[in-house]
Amino acid sequence: MNRNGLYLLIGALLVVVIGLGVYVYREESKPDGVQINVGEQGISVEEN
Repeated sequence: MNRNGLYLLIGALLVVVIGLGVYVYREESKPDGVQINVGEQGISVEEN
């Protein structure tokens, strides 16, 4: 493998690692969800 191919491979791996890091960070920082309760007092919506 020549030097340019090696640089291309390293660059592609860096892009994948950075992209995966951004994805994991965004997924971890999301709120857990929304809870909806229906009862005698009506409907209540709470964000977890």
